[in-house]
Amino acid sequence: FKENFNHPYISQNITEFWRRWHISLSTWLRDYLYVPLGGNRKGPVRTYVNLGLTMLLGGIWHGANWTFVAWGIWHGTILAIERRLGAPKLGIPVTMLLVMIGWIVFRAPDLSTAWAFYTAMAGVHGIGLSDLMRWQLTGYQLTMMAAGILVVYAAPRWRAWKESLQGERAARWRHTSLVYVPLFALAVSRLSAQSYSPFLYFQF
Repeated sequence: FKENFNHPYISQNITEFWRRWHISLSTWLRDYLYVPLGGNRKGPVRTYVNLGLTMLLGGIWHGANWTFVAWGIWHGTILAIERRLGAPKLGIPVTMLLVMIGWIVFRAPDLSTAWAFYTAMAGVHGIGLSDLMRWQLTGYQLTMMAAGILVVYAAPRWRAWKESLQGERAARWRHTSLVYVPLFALAVSRLSAQSYSPFLYFQF
């Protein structure tokens, strides 16, 4: 199988994010929607329109819900703006914020629920953790969150460093991949102890 996710959360802007996230889908959208619509061959204005339409249709592909329409418009608008500005590097934190804003409306059952999340995150109803959230934030959960963040941002650098090695050094470090086996087993055992949660994309 071809690589389908290439460390998308280290992206410096949304344009790069869509080169790294769900590569099979983004490639399909490019080849069968963006290019047939004209791509960037018919002037800048048409390019921006094509980007917006491609992401709008990509949103609708996920389901017949206004939340997916809003998600597609959100990404299409940002892609068009970045195209106009020459795809400036926004930095990982800003890119992550834009992506997360999009994920909220993507996962919400309706637009009103998504808006409730946005207002709560903005502190409209006060700043603080609910009793339910505070109860879930145990030392173990915080440790796992910190470890997850470390893995997400350290793994690409580790991978690039290993791929740059040559000769005996490469052979010496090749066996370090075996450390993933017990980590994988630990992850599977942990997931099996929890309630069943199907893969998100099965519903599409």
